[in-house]
Amino acid sequence: MNDQPDPRALMVSERLKSAVEWRIAPGLTAYPEAVAFMETRAAAIADGEASELVWLVEHPPIYTAGTSAKDGDLLDARFPVFKTGRGGQFTYHGPGQRVGYVMLDLKRRGGDVRGFVRDLEDWLIRTLAHFNVKGERREGRVGIWVARSGGREDKIAAIGVRVRRWVTFHGVSLNVDPDLTHFGGIVPCGISEHGVTSLHNLGLAVTMADVDVAMKAAFSEVFG
Repeated sequence: MNDQPDPRALMVSERLKSAVEWRIAPGLTAYPEAVAFMETRAAAIADGEASELVWLVEHPPIYTAGTSAKDGDLLDARFPVFKTGRGGQFTYHGPGQRVGYVMLDLKRRGGDVRGFVRDLEDWLIRTLAHFNVKGERREGRVGIWVARSGGREDKIAAIGVRVRRWVTFHGVSLNVDPDLTHFGGIVPCGISEHGVTSLHNLGLAVTMADVDVAMKAAFSEVFG
């Protein structure tokens, strides 16, 4: 009797672990459950026991405080507030906003955290380009911005990441059709002199499913 593992089975296992899995959560996902899931999955990826994952969710209305959040930027705690280990300041999440949690093994991807953040920016910019929206970076401002008439600039997407044992988690959020008045309870990402926008606010009646397709295509363009 041969007790040695089947090399073909090992090759299949390694291919599965090397592929980036995609999941789309139905309905609204509670934030504490999302964080617990990410912690567990990131540890499994670091241990070589799970594949990398992009997880697309929507949350009920909440505010999250990153590691650089200032108490004075919470103007009106009208929704639950969660402290989180991601970088950045205060952010709003809620229905109509696509949150993309990205769990990748940076050891396999060059070990460049700054490069990873830039890739996330490219991912969002390319996703917006699928809808003929020009998303742009701005020096000294995190996230992706859209130029409006009269010199105005509005933020359409946010980025906040954490890396543990070279595995990333948390990720990005893109405003599809959230209630933009909900951002009024915070100073989003500590920036008060600019506003926020969404695809619907820009006059694009796209669905969340449309955005998911664009995000997956753009991800492949950036991350391979």
